[in-house]
Amino acid sequence: MVHSRAVRIVVSGTHCTGKSTLAEDFVAAHPEYVHEPEPYEWLVEWYGEAPDFERQLELSVERLCGYGPGAKVLAERSPLDFLAYMRAASGDTGGPLFELAMRGMEHVDLLVLLPIEEIDAPEDEDPELREAMHEQLIELVAGWDGRMLELHGDRRRRLAALEQLI
Repeated sequence: MVHSRAVRIVVSGTHCTGKSTLAEDFVAAHPEYVHEPEPYEWLVEWYGEAPDFERQLELSVERLCGYGPGAKVLAERSPLDFLAYMRAASGDTGGPLFELAMRGMEHVDLLVLLPIEEIDAPEDEDPELREAMHEQLIELVAGWDGRMLELHGDRRRRLAALEQLI
């Protein structure tokens, strides 16, 4: 077994890029890590309906802020993901939502970015929103001054690259 140092990791990317697959593979290999599923999954389970991006951002930040330095957690999606979706869907999201996202990102030691080019999405997954979100996310990530890793390749290569870094 590989022993990793404690890192609060978020797996970031637009829909259909392999975030859940990477999270499942990593947590299976590192059971000492807590897996935080996408906020969408929590909210649907709790309320039985699809939440908007703002509510998902709020929950993402709330959950991340619960993990202090030294925690071993891997979260699917970062607060930046939800800002990117909101920007892609309706324009600028500065002000309080941006500040909220940055507060959540203070609880992230490593952002793992999965590129859009690796996995094709079916037509029913809204390819226009997918592309627009990806562009917004790249812009937001470029403005974040934390540690970032962009992963490429198949699931085995992605997992190996992440394990090598931590």
